[in-house]
Amino acid sequence: MSTNLLGLNREELARYLEGLGEKPFRSRQLMRWIHHFGEADFGRMTDLAKSLRALLEEHAVVEVPRLISEQRSEDGTCKWLLELSPGNAIETVFIPEDGRGTLCISSQVGCALACTFCSTGRQGFNRNLSTAEIVGQVWWANQALGHDPKGERVISNVVLMGMGEPLLNYEAVVKALDIFLDDFGYGLSRRRVTLSTSGVLPALDRLRERAPVALAVSLHAPNDALRNELVPINQKYPIAELMAACRRYLERAPRDFVTFEYVLLDGVNDTEAHAQELVRCVAEVPCKFNLIPFNPFPNSGYRRSRPEAVRRFRDILMQAGFVATVRKTRGDDIDAACGQLAGQVVDKSRRQQRFETPSA
Repeated sequence: MSTNLLGLNREELARYLEGLGEKPFRSRQLMRWIHHFGEADFGRMTDLAKSLRALLEEHAVVEVPRLISEQRSEDGTCKWLLELSPGNAIETVFIPEDGRGTLCISSQVGCALACTFCSTGRQGFNRNLSTAEIVGQVWWANQALGHDPKGERVISNVVLMGMGEPLLNYEAVVKALDIFLDDFGYGLSRRRVTLSTSGVLPALDRLRERAPVALAVSLHAPNDALRNELVPINQKYPIAELMAACRRYLERAPRDFVTFEYVLLDGVNDTEAHAQELVRCVAEVPCKFNLIPFNPFPNSGYRRSRPEAVRRFRDILMQAGFVATVRKTRGDDIDAACGQLAGQVVDKSRRQQRFETPSA
């Protein structure tokens, strides 16, 4: 079976080339061709010896997920449905903004965490993505967006906020981070790569030591009782332990704050009392808040908070000295907004069936 080179970081690529009888320094050239220039044809990698190109053509591939569909929003947001295997597909979203372009990528087919307000979580879970499948989303998007290796970056920021919980796919994700951060790969700074987690604490501590990038935490509630309902993993790793882990992470992080993501649900977690409790909850963690109006999906059981409730909630946080921004909903018309990514999932957890089966 051919080796997909998209999934090898520089150290692994050097070992792979040594196994072919080649010098390990060729890994830098090969990475640059694949990731910087977006080249998948070994025959076009002109500064590699013909003998090496022939070996690569025989034993290796640069293989990316197959495009099923593309949607473009009125605000410029692009969403791609990419097939990984029959019946399983992921969604990847590009968000253009003034001065930057952000690519939101997936790390799992579906999600096992079952957050009740999230369309992805409602679909259930099938499997983890490989490193090649994670990196392949960035490679593919660069080509689709017309990236010019000699020009400015089209994708300036990568966020692991798509389908799945990245820290439940730790090994594949950290290898992908290696490639994103490598100067011979995508050359992104740690400040421009953000990992979003619901709070898988042992893996978060490992990430702090291995590949610390900017951190976003899906909080969504100011107390354990409510968060246990909205984000069930809180039953295993409650808020006090999560806050302590965030403080530990900041010792090595490229930014001096954690971003807490908070989806506002009408009448559920958006009252003034909730905001005041949230201030007390995060008091010992340097942080900013990303307040996210709920993005509806069929049979969610939730409603978007009223604009006045959102304003009051934000103002309480700001009066307490926190930076709090209300995320502008992007790609809402193509279901590309936060919490709406659904893809196609052959659900091994049978969660989707449980939601769809009427009660007696």
